[in-house]
Amino acid sequence: MIKPAREWDIPLGEFPLLSTDKLRYADTDRQGHINNALFSTFLETGRVELLQHLDLIKDSSPFSFVIASLQLDFMQQLYWPGQVHIATGISKLGRSSIHLHQALFQDQQCVARANTVIVQIENIGSKAVPFSEDRRQLLMSYQFSEI
Repeated sequence: MIKPAREWDIPLGEFPLLSTDKLRYADTDRQGHINNALFSTFLETGRVELLQHLDLIKDSSPFSFVIASLQLDFMQQLYWPGQVHIATGISKLGRSSIHLHQALFQDQQCVARANTVIVQIENIGSKAVPFSEDRRQLLMSYQFSEI
């Protein structure tokens, strides 16, 4: 069973993939911190970079990925100026789904945690498609050793 995001604490350096986004002044809200809607965008950056890094999203591919579930827990506020580090790792592989643990960090402090499930689907018909054995092996290279 996958633990809820609020129950796990994985250090930044233990995630298989790290991405970075720049925090912009335009991202701030009336309270002077980064608007919480942007947190989902940062998580998207991590997911897409993982899929790109593994060469799993191409214009010519008959498959794409959709989000089936997203659980996001806010831990602290993000502040401009600066950067957000997006940590991403695979916690579980299903037949056609990828379960991701992600965390957002600013200045080495975890500001949010998320569990996301994405599913590989056909571009035409939108039906879930099982991973090939080659694709499964590739994805396993970004799986946490133990969660």
